[in-house]
Amino acid sequence: MSRLGKLAIKIPSGTDIKIDSKSVKVKGPKGELKTDLLEVVKVEVVNDEIIVKVSNPEDKKEKSLWGLYRALINNMVVGVNSGYEKKLEVKGVGYKIAVVGNQINLNLGFSHPIEFPLPQGISATAEGNILTILGIDKQLVGEMAAQIRKLRKPEPYKGKGIRYIDEVIRRKAGKAAASK
Repeated sequence: MSRLGKLAIKIPSGTDIKIDSKSVKVKGPKGELKTDLLEVVKVEVVNDEIIVKVSNPEDKKEKSLWGLYRALINNMVVGVNSGYEKKLEVKGVGYKIAVVGNQINLNLGFSHPIEFPLPQGISATAEGNILTILGIDKQLVGEMAAQIRKLRKPEPYKGKGIRYIDEVIRRKAGKAAASK
């Protein structure tokens, strides 16, 4: 039995769930999300709770799909009700960020500024050196944060670069410390 798969998902008030044989649509105050289902996964609504089942819970592959689809549907329910956010911190002399419309302008020490377009459904705000990425799709928010971080990864000597707000960078001693 999948430990996550057998947990029921509570449906908050104001959230509408539509289940077909091949897809699940979740609509809430912040928007609408949809995911496709495999044939072995069955989803049903019972007493304001979503229950995910598989045809053979003892099969290893189906057991992993059971937990996966339960987590995906739970992320959709949370996303359309409260949304997701990732915070990035930009550290470095002369490193700047600005959000203009549907685009992020980054000055990261290169010879040119980088213009990073945001996909539909994702918004961003910049306050000082903190960039906040907001959206209802957890996977898309995480992917955008990872792509922005990849533009200038934090380096271990001075700590310059783009990092997650809660990320810990292990610092290394430079050449001066090694020669003493």
